[in-house]
Amino acid sequence: MVCKTQTVFTVITILLLCCCISYSQQINILVSGTKTSLRGLSVVSDKIIWASGSNGIVTKSTDGGKTWQWITVKNFEQRDFRDIEAFDANTALIMAVADPAVILKTTDGGKTWKTVFTDSAQGMFLDAMEFWNKDSGIVIGDPIDGKFFIARSFDGGNSWHKIPFIELPAADSGEACFAASGTNVRKLDRDEACFVSGGLHSRLFIRDKKMELPIAQGKSTTGANSIAISDDKKLKGGQHIIIVGGDFAKDSLSEKNCTFTNDGGKTWIIPATAPHGYRSCVEFISDNKLITCGTNGVDFSNDGGMNWQLVSKESFHVCRKAKKGNVVFLAGVGGKIAKFIQ
Repeated sequence: MVCKTQTVFTVITILLLCCCISYSQQINILVSGTKTSLRGLSVVSDKIIWASGSNGIVTKSTDGGKTWQWITVKNFEQRDFRDIEAFDANTALIMAVADPAVILKTTDGGKTWKTVFTDSAQGMFLDAMEFWNKDSGIVIGDPIDGKFFIARSFDGGNSWHKIPFIELPAADSGEACFAASGTNVRKLDRDEACFVSGGLHSRLFIRDKKMELPIAQGKSTTGANSIAISDDKKLKGGQHIIIVGGDFAKDSLSEKNCTFTNDGGKTWIIPATAPHGYRSCVEFISDNKLITCGTNGVDFSNDGGMNWQLVSKESFHVCRKAKKGNVVFLAGVGGKIAKFIQ
């Protein structure tokens, strides 16, 4: 009888410990209240964080989020800066989506901004930027005349070179990209990048390959929103790729909002427990730990994306880990910025 009692006690203790471990993650809101919707986020280090959003707003912290400097970019007060790429406390690029599409650069901490790219072509709509290092970068935009727009920079964003039309990847009718979090394009290796699309058709584009995704599609509000890639040396394929999205018009739906592959896209895995709704951004914290966020909450996975647990019902557009560090920050509507506590 004593043994049975001890066994039951042990089992209960283990379950309680598991619950404590599973739900120990928290979202610590650092600042909110500014009239802007933040979708661009670039975490240079555990101390240096930049974010960008609507109403021409850029914000920066150099002390790990304790204090923030809010900047309204002169002559761009009505623009929506959907993505930002920062390199240090002084240097950053911001991307305004359309009318016209514009990329600006600062080298003095946001005091002044120089226009380094502009395009007023009909249908031009930039979606996201990605940089391999301080020199090499890529920007992707919605299709024009049936092909996705792509431009490259090899001098830190000071100049941009459009990829020739004949070399651009073709899009299907009703297929585009979502400028939701600046993460639908990611570096794949030292030389290549890949991106995901959504809308009536949702696919992953890697070099000349176009891979069908088991993710929500068929409407203008559905599809893949974000992709994250981890170099996991334990995997045969060498890379763990995860994609999130769903239907932003029905953000509580969890069906077909996440998928991942461990073999370069040959096979796709659907999570046993999906994120709890539409998700606009996903980020690796380590090889097996991930965070994803959307308009109805934040989820965390510690098993490579197979199972997700709801951490918070707070709304966020974007979550990013420090390039040089371990801290994860989130940003969203109302100038809200938070820190992820593990």
